[in-house]
Amino acid sequence: MRDISFTLNGGKVKVITDPSSRLLDILREQLGLTAVKEGCGEGECGACSVLKNGKLVNSCLVPMGSVQDTEISTLEGIRDTDEGKCIIDSFAESGAVQCGFCTPGMVMAAAALLREIPKPDEMQIRKALSGNLCRCTGYNMIINGIQLAAKRGDGIW
Repeated sequence: MRDISFTLNGGKVKVITDPSSRLLDILREQLGLTAVKEGCGEGECGACSVLKNGKLVNSCLVPMGSVQDTEISTLEGIRDTDEGKCIIDSFAESGAVQCGFCTPGMVMAAAALLREIPKPDEMQIRKALSGNLCRCTGYNMIINGIQLAAKRGDGIW
């Protein structure tokens, strides 16, 4: 067991855990952040996506020992920001949300993309979503949601 300190959604946190524990489990079980979901546990589905130092990662693959002194952002941290509201509203308006299981990971993937490429084309969006699986909507509505967010979010990113 070890003290691990990091920034989570803009605030400093410290947890005592085994460095080999998964970030996903700590976020959900110790810190009560349930937007991250365990879908596959193998880094294939993207349901557990978070931003680590601004880069999209699968929290099921991130050992806590690698989180020391990093910045982690979850959906809970961005959903009330202008950026988060723009993406979430655009997803809702585009019909990109059905069961909702993949939505937090998709929103985080969209945020990571739009921060890097504020006006992505369809192929850039598809590439950015390639690590996220959705079983309900098909991807066209999600792509439309990201395109709408890019259009509406001019100046946010």
